[in-house]
Amino acid sequence: MYSPDDFVPISALQHYAFCPRQCAIIHIEMEWEDNLLTAEGKIMHSRVHSRDDETRGDIHIARGLDLVSSRLGVVGKSDVVEFHRSAEGVKIPGRRGLWVPFPVEYKRGRPKKDLSDKIQLCAQAMCLEEMLGIEVREGALFYGATRKRLDVVFDDFLREQTELVAKKVHDLLNSGEIPPPQYSKRCRNCSVIELCMPQVISPGCVRDYLAKIFGGEE
Repeated sequence: MYSPDDFVPISALQHYAFCPRQCAIIHIEMEWEDNLLTAEGKIMHSRVHSRDDETRGDIHIARGLDLVSSRLGVVGKSDVVEFHRSAEGVKIPGRRGLWVPFPVEYKRGRPKKDLSDKIQLCAQAMCLEEMLGIEVREGALFYGATRKRLDVVFDDFLREQTELVAKKVHDLLNSGEIPPPQYSKRCRNCSVIELCMPQVISPGCVRDYLAKIFGGEE
């Protein structure tokens, strides 16, 4: 269990799972540069959070809920948590019956090949479980580029990865060290690429740069 003084943002797990160096630049150096993609993402999130809570039949939609987990040592806010009426679940003030939470995270782009977005969503689910005392089995990621939901099952593997990444984030932030860059295709749309400069200072790029200067001969 972590104390409140040690809590890290839930978003840091997504940043770390995508790239540990990105996580360090944002959460240790406190550096961030908006680009077109992040600006569009902020607009999408602001639209989601600006709408009021509502009930549609057997689904109650709550926006911007505070989330926290002492087990993971994380804190943050949800985009949307849908509460689905069910035979078992939790009570909602002013609503009859029992309800099961179903977190939904909004993303500007397209589904990623890695687990970074799913880990962020799973962390939200684990927060809800700890806060409400109920198992949260599923959630969804909504991607603006495709205008479609991707359903996510919080299975044992994803939960283990989420706990592992949470621990690594705490270790990284406690160390205060910035991991070296490793340039790849995913760097192209990274919001901190100008601060990271992976094409300039990554080990392979440095070798290539020196080879050009000295002709590649020892």
